[in-house]
Amino acid sequence: MEQVAEMEAEELSLVARKPYFDLPTACPLCLPVFIYLKLAHFPFRLSFNSIFPDSDQIPYVESGAYVAYNNENGGVIERLKQDGIVDLDSEFQSVPDWISTKAMISSWLADAMMYELWVGSDGRSAYKMYYSDLSWPMRKVLFLKQVYIVKQRLGITKDNAKQREDEIYKRAKIAYGALSTRLGEQNFLFDDRPSSLDATFLGHALVTLHALPDTSVLRSKLLEHDNIVRYAEKLKMELIESGSSSSGPQFHSVHSSSAPRKGPSNWSSKPKSKPKREKTEEEKTFKRKAKYFLAAQLLAVLLFLSVMGGYDSGDLELDNDD
Repeated sequence: MEQVAEMEAEELSLVARKPYFDLPTACPLCLPVFIYLKLAHFPFRLSFNSIFPDSDQIPYVESGAYVAYNNENGGVIERLKQDGIVDLDSEFQSVPDWISTKAMISSWLADAMMYELWVGSDGRSAYKMYYSDLSWPMRKVLFLKQVYIVKQRLGITKDNAKQREDEIYKRAKIAYGALSTRLGEQNFLFDDRPSSLDATFLGHALVTLHALPDTSVLRSKLLEHDNIVRYAEKLKMELIESGSSSSGPQFHSVHSSSAPRKGPSNWSSKPKSKPKREKTEEEKTFKRKAKYFLAAQLLAVLLFLSVMGGYDSGDLELDNDD
């Protein structure tokens, strides 16, 4: 396939959010893609982007003209499978319980993680994952904005907040129990071979174990299943901590304040150590676009605050501490 040939000619890059909590990327959406590529022994370069902290296009992968975004065609992993670049699931589609297991992980556990990060905790983990490079006022406002969005998405209101919390944690408990039973003492969830469900669930489990606080309800429910904890820590050691595989990623940090040339698939980083030189027209355009983006973000924040003026501030109360 032409796209696979392009991959061989030019290295694949995975652009994710920054590492924290002893994880290569602490983002719950980015880590499964990292793990999927590692399980497939597919060589790639890992880059970090913190320019657009609330972008739903991150994570994404790119190689030459090829780009697969998180918010398109079911996400990065699905796109890599559809395009024939790397597919660990080709033999699993007809396996009993595949669809129901996938639904539990992508729906019940994804909702539980979303709730824990933005509603069920003090937000410190989310701050580090998404907003660590922003000033405190912007960081807090964007956090409160996301709390509002998550509550809307999960259907949480003042009247049903406790009921929805109980439902979310009940479903997570059921999912963990079912996954623990399916896993048993195997190395992987299905036929003792890796799949995209292992990547997605392992990413969830590692973020739950390492990024959520000790007081986390979700974390406590996961810790009830020793075989899941062993599974997660064993694969973490093999895929993340060993670092000996030739197919492992090379790490590159992207901290540019420049805007992308064509979508978020091209990022520019200006080395600080080089002597000053005359900026090219392209670099000037990048800088101008970055200023437009920051102005748009500020305007969005102001609009959000005006809309939220009547919202119950008690629901969004948060510590001022970093």
